[in-house]
Amino acid sequence: MFDATTDTATSCFAVSIHDGIAHIQLNRPEALNAMNRAFWNELPAIVRDISDNARARVIVISSTGKHFSAGMDLSVFTSGGTTSTEGRADRETRNESFRYHVHHLQDVFSCLDQARMPVLVAVQGGCIGGAVDMTTACDIRYATADAFFCIQEINIGMTADVGTFPRLCKLIPEGWVRELAYTGRRLPAAKAKELGLVNEVYATHEELLAAVMETAREIASKAPLAVAGSKVMINYARDHTIKDSLDYIATWQTGMFAPSHMAEAFAAKSQQRDGVFPDLLPLRKGM
Repeated sequence: MFDATTDTATSCFAVSIHDGIAHIQLNRPEALNAMNRAFWNELPAIVRDISDNARARVIVISSTGKHFSAGMDLSVFTSGGTTSTEGRADRETRNESFRYHVHHLQDVFSCLDQARMPVLVAVQGGCIGGAVDMTTACDIRYATADAFFCIQEINIGMTADVGTFPRLCKLIPEGWVRELAYTGRRLPAAKAKELGLVNEVYATHEELLAAVMETAREIASKAPLAVAGSKVMINYARDHTIKDSLDYIATWQTGMFAPSHMAEAFAAKSQQRDGVFPDLLPLRKGM
């Protein structure tokens, strides 16, 4: 079992890694965990470090305070100004540059989808605007009874652009996506579970975290290579045809099939103990 133990903090997050579980907490409750400029730099750095260096077998994302997140902090829209070069640019040139800025914001949440290990998210209270983009990029969502999801962008006169629509349309019926997107209504946790957006709803934040951590521990006890392969295959099947997905899993198995891991799983089950499996390796960078 992965045995690294660390605790760190940034301006927006508290991060702990224990028993193979990396717990990333949004940690600005006084600001409703709104996504300020630092958030967009810190989150991908944290997730990519955990993923690239195989620091954990599972990632859990939770939050602090009354609400999971109020979404994009208004400071992202209003502060920072423009450079002198941007100030001299015409509208079309600025628009071309802004397109790449949107891609950057999208990549911040895509890192969750691309992480080598599963990402579980625990939602309490409001999950608003950009927070919906974020949670839809996670593998599994859980919520408290008082949680709700809101595509807030329509209420401030814009179209959601950081990942809500491409991902949400794969998670719940399209008609519900359209209703939420066009009206800006709140989707309560009970209805979110009924639609399949969240796997389970819990009465309190404490019960939610306890249950999510228990699921994370169960995942962490499995063979990491098999878990990573399952995530790769599920993501690939989501984005491709059945025929292409079957061919891809056949190719994957050619290189990743692990008889020794299977033998250990069988032995552990017969001996009524946890399996002892090798962790994923850190990724090599450069030469």
